[in-house]
Amino acid sequence: MKIYTKTGDKGQTSLYGGTRISKASARVEAYGTIDELNAFIGVAKSQIESEETIKQLKKIQFDLFTVGSESATPADKLMLANGKSRLPLVISEKEIEELEVWMDEMEAQLEPLQYFILPGGGKAATALHVSRTVCRRAERALVFLNESEELRLELVKYLNRLSDYLFVLGRFVSKNQSEPEEFWNPNQR
Repeated sequence: MKIYTKTGDKGQTSLYGGTRISKASARVEAYGTIDELNAFIGVAKSQIESEETIKQLKKIQFDLFTVGSESATPADKLMLANGKSRLPLVISEKEIEELEVWMDEMEAQLEPLQYFILPGGGKAATALHVSRTVCRRAERALVFLNESEELRLELVKYLNRLSDYLFVLGRFVSKNQSEPEEFWNPNQR
C-alpha cells in the first residue's frame, strides 16, 4: 500500500464517512492540531525516564487518537442506523477523571503555586509546557468548530483537563529532576 494517494493534491481531504472538505476547514484545523499535540507529547515522552509517567503519556496519546477520530467525523456520519456510534471508541468521563486522579497524585507532592511559572526548566519540562500550549490551541480549535458543527462536549472537556495535566506534569518533572521553576513575579524583575 502506498502512503501517497494524490487525492489531496487540490487542497481537499476525506473525512471519516467519505465526505470531502477543504484542508483549510475548521474541522481539519481541529484534528490537525490534535495530531500536532500528539507529536509534541511524543517529544516530551522521549525526554522522560519515569516508567509511570511514560505509561500515562502513552495512554494520553492513545486517547488523543480517539479524540482526533471523532473530530474528523461529521455529526451526521457519527451514528449508525441502529443508533450506535460508528467509531469503536469515544472519550468519556472515565478518561477525564483519569487525568484528574493523576493530577491530584502529583499535586500532593508539589509546593502550592504563588506566582505564574515561566515555561521552561529542563528538556522534558519545556517539552511539556509546549505540549500544554498546543493543547490549548487544539481546545480553541474544537470550540471554534463546535460553533458551526455540533460536537460532544466531552472532547473539549478532555482537552481542557489535559492542558491542566500537562502543566502539573511539567512542574512535577521539574521537581523530580531537581530543575528549579522560574516564576513571573511582578515585584521582582
